[in-house]
Amino acid sequence: MTFQDIFRSSFLENVSAISMLDMALSILLAFALGLFIFFIYKKTYCGIMYSPGFGVTLIALTLITNLLILAVTSNIVLSLGMVGALSIVRFRTAIKEPMDIAFLFWSIAAGIVLAAGFIPLAVFGSMFIGLILLIFSSRRDTDAPYILVVHCDSDEAEQRAAGLIKDRAAAAVIKSKSVSAGCIELNYEVRLKDGAASFVNELAGMEGVSHAVLVSYNGDYMG
Repeated sequence: MTFQDIFRSSFLENVSAISMLDMALSILLAFALGLFIFFIYKKTYCGIMYSPGFGVTLIALTLITNLLILAVTSNIVLSLGMVGALSIVRFRTAIKEPMDIAFLFWSIAAGIVLAAGFIPLAVFGSMFIGLILLIFSSRRDTDAPYILVVHCDSDEAEQRAAGLIKDRAAAAVIKSKSVSAGCIELNYEVRLKDGAASFVNELAGMEGVSHAVLVSYNGDYMG
């Protein structure tokens, strides 16, 4: 037997058939896990502009990865061709939120593990990851930072506003201060007491304060 015969019998003709039941079960579970990942993403999202399209992409990515791995595991030649094809792919879309990368890898991993036949690992692993993300997301929401922008027309008004902010906020740190003709702009990073933002109305009604805005942000402010 020549090397060519050995290669043909060992690789080219080594195609393992996948039953229709296994394929259907794997695809349905991939769809279910994709929905679960989408649900966790929606619940834990902390950015400014939520994109439903990205959530749908997570579902599609789980299904597509599952289909690819099912095909690759059935034929080694196809797997080598797939590696070559993926090596020339370039993704140029910027990922704005760091957690989006984690969800993308989660979707890919779920599809791969399901297609490999490790169903309990895929299901229970995804449930564990989702639980951890929900726990840390809920803890973050209770201590969410805000940016408070205040416009004052005098030093006295600035001092009164600063006193009210420090008294009514759980924590307040001034991030920037700009002074122009007849206007002093203050930017505070604040954390609210029990989520109460009613003091902003009181702040805006103070004498010498012309403007007060409270804005939620993700903690990446650079002042």
